[in-house]
Amino acid sequence: MKYCKTEKTIETNRLLLRLFKETDATEVAELCDNYNLYKNTLYLPYPYSIEDALSWMKNHLDNFNDDKSYEFAITDKVTGKLFGAVALTRNQGFNNGEIAYWVGEKHWGNGYATEAAKAILEFAFVEKQYHKVFARYFQSNLASGKVIEKIGMKKEGILREHVIKENDYIDLVYCGILKTEFNVYN
Repeated sequence: MKYCKTEKTIETNRLLLRLFKETDATEVAELCDNYNLYKNTLYLPYPYSIEDALSWMKNHLDNFNDDKSYEFAITDKVTGKLFGAVALTRNQGFNNGEIAYWVGEKHWGNGYATEAAKAILEFAFVEKQYHKVFARYFQSNLASGKVIEKIGMKKEGILREHVIKENDYIDLVYCGILKTEFNVYN
């Protein structure tokens, strides 16, 4: 992982993680207006419009500059093609943060979420000096669980019927990794 502070980018083997631009709104809406993505994410609306994308991106730069959260577009390093998003929020009081991600369905199965999430972990521990990073996913979302496992997070517990999605109560699996554990995986 190579972080460029001035450009606010993270480079991996295949990916460039960068801030979203207004010109990404159409592609974000196209990727997010997908029922299969919606049913596996906590906050994504469905249907998803260009206005939803613009509203979501509106405060990204301010939040980044204020060290509140870091929302990156997951893009192909060579072509610039947008695959999805990866984010890290900051809980300053506890020196920890949460990672979250989504990848458009047509890009599933290529390892983009894993590569981006691993880079965000390194960003959290090396650049931001977090003590811990955690993530949560729907117990039914096995693919997300595999990403979290591949980046070295350990299951810490299940919050039973913790959220409502489509009028059903859904279990949330919580996972985490400490900075000292992260070094073992890299």
